This record gives sequence, C-alpha cells and structure tokens, in this order.
Amino acid sequence: MRQDKPGVLLVNLGTPDAPTTPAVKRYLKQFLSDPRVVDTPRWLWWPLLNGAILPIRSPRVSKLYASVWMEEGSPLMVYSKRQRDALAARVDMPVALGMSYGNPSLESALDSLMAQGVTRLIVLPLYPQFSCSTVGAVWDGITRVFSGYRSLPSVDFIRDYAEHPAYIAALKASVERSFATHGKPDLLVMSFHGIPQRFADQGDDYPQRCYDTAEALKTSLGLTSQNALLTFQSRFGREPWLMPYTDETMKALPAKGIKHVQIMSPGFSADCLETLEEISEQNREFFLHAGGSKFEYIPALNDDALHIDMMVELVNGRR
Repeated sequence: MRQDKPGVLLVNLGTPDAPTTPAVKRYLKQFLSDPRVVDTPRWLWWPLLNGAILPIRSPRVSKLYASVWMEEGSPLMVYSKRQRDALAARVDMPVALGMSYGNPSLESALDSLMAQGVTRLIVLPLYPQFSCSTVGAVWDGITRVFSGYRSLPSVDFIRDYAEHPAYIAALKASVERSFATHGKPDLLVMSFHGIPQRFADQGDDYPQRCYDTAEALKTSLGLTSQNALLTFQSRFGREPWLMPYTDETMKALPAKGIKHVQIMSPGFSADCLETLEEISEQNREFFLHAGGSKFEYIPALNDDALHIDMMVELVNGRR
C-alpha cells in the first residue's frame, strides 16, 4: 500500500548569485526570457534583450544589488532561507526552497523532495496576490520539471493568500510597530509590484487581489482612503502599467499637504532590490526632494514570527 508523505515547496522569484555584472546578466536573461514576464514575440524580443537591454542594464543593476547586499548574501535569498528553516522547524515534513529564476532552482528543490519520498506536494508560492507573471510562472516551472518524471506526486497548489487572516494580522502588526516608533503618518502608502495593464485586461485578477489585501489591512487598522493609499511600483517598458504609479505619487504628495509618509510593499514576502533600493532609497529621494519632511519604509514580513505562523497555518491547512 502506498504510504502518504507530504512535503512543502516554498517558491520565490529569485536573485543573482552575486552582485556582479556577469551574475546579474545571467539572472536577468533567464527572468526576462520567460513569456510569463515578457510576452513580446521571441523574434522581436530576443535581439532587443540580448543586443541592448542586457548589456546596458546588467552593469547598472549589479551596482544596485551591491548597495543592498548583505554579509550573508542577497537579501531575498537570506530571508527566504530563514523562512524555509523556520517553517521546517514547525512542520513535521520536508521543506525545500526553489526559485523561479536563478538558484536554488525549482528542479533542485523538487528533486530533493522527491528523493525524500514525498508523495503529496504542498506548493506555497510566496506571492500573497496571484498574478500570471509570478504564480503562473511557478505553475509552469513545476510542470516542466515533472515532465521528466515517471511517477508524480499529488499536488496541492496554494494559489494565493491575499486576504488570509494570519497574513493581514502580520501586516497589521508591522504597521503598528512602525506607527509606534515613528508616529502616525499623514498617509500610509501600500505599494504593490505592478504589471502591464494589458495583463489585467486579458483576465489576470492581480489588481483585484491587491485591492483585497489593501482593503482588509485598512479595515484592520481603522484607516480610510483619506490616510491610506494603494499604488503600483517597478514598471518596465513603455506600455501602460497598473496605476497609480508609486514614484509619480511620491513626487506629487507634498504639494497636496502630505509631509509625512510611511510606505510598505505588502506584495513582497521578503525584502529585495525592489523594496530596499527602489522604495526605501529612490522613492524616499522623490518624496523629500518634492518637499516632504518624513519618510519611513516599513520592512517586508521576512522571517517575522507572525509571518512564519501564517505559513504554518497555510501548510497545516493542506495536510
């Protein structure tokens, strides 16, 4: 009789192996070659990517990574490993970490779990809000790996957790800590990673899932649209992305009398380049240069105890 053995696959986006131009170029090439991320026809995109984007962006982006690199490595990797270890200590089953791009790969993580005899796979993509460009890419990656297997586990795929009470509670606690330390701001900005508006028009419900999180968090904190705002960051290319844009918002707020902001990125489960450099540094400069007085970044949940509690609850709910 086949014995049931569950195992957990934690997945995040990925990061370069080092803050160097060659490592960043390898990582960006894999990331930007995924049609889930950039769906421009290959015949048009490939020459542009290899001939212009990678040679120009890789040296600049490597310097940005160097500015946030921790002693233990890339922030995303450091926090992801801590999350994996903390979760493994709390659940009685194997836990592996895989990245959609870069190392450790999804293939290495799945091979490890299968070698341990896992027959029921619980997949937890660490993207609180579903998007075809993130969670969809995880689905694709797992399918590619298992296409080479003769025997497959049953798969329990956690699509997202945008409104999960434990997730909202962890976010609420992080905001309340910030308010207690720095005082209540004129405005709490919730900045989510953007996607092309076209993706949403074609059926990606990511914007709605971001609104769901923002509304649940506002309600839990007793905030209203007067003192809490949702924005979208990290746009790339020339086509319209989800609005309002975080950077343009930061430049405009001081003229509206908003002098003190605190900003968080609830869609990022671990701090990374997009939070530590783009939000905490670039957008701080935009706001202060435009006439703002106080700007505080509220860190991602990372390996916070309440965040791990949420992961345990999600995984145990699928046992």
